[in-house]
Amino acid sequence: MNTIHLICLGVNDLAASRKFYKAIGFDEPNDKMADTIVFFNNTGTKLELFPYDELLKDIGIKAEDNPMPTTFNGVTHAYNAKSKEEVDTVFENAQQNGAVIVKQPVWGDWGGYSGYFQDPNGYYWEVAYSKDWQFDEHDMLVIE
Repeated sequence: MNTIHLICLGVNDLAASRKFYKAIGFDEPNDKMADTIVFFNNTGTKLELFPYDELLKDIGIKAEDNPMPTTFNGVTHAYNAKSKEEVDTVFENAQQNGAVIVKQPVWGDWGGYSGYFQDPNGYYWEVAYSKDWQFDEHDMLVIE
């Protein structure tokens, strides 16, 4: 097992979450089931939005014992940009569409430029750039 095909985010409001992700640039190839589940195309994976309570049912755990986290759950998602300006543009777009900026992008001691925002459900996204990064022919970040 060496591939992640889907990343599923359990969401409180499917319609609002779908609108947010579309507004910040995610591509929805098919909206036929958008009232129950949403898929977005990405390079190498798909992002899935699914109602949180339905996700708990699918897993087989009790909703009353597993409320949606209201604090950091130890998982972040990342978008690796190809310029500092792209990082800034992604942040501006995310904020204009309802994201909460957690950490404005800054140059870090690791040599790159990055910051964090939360989507409307509280999921953390890092947007980062480094002049040393390379991308392959599929637009995937090369990590050696």
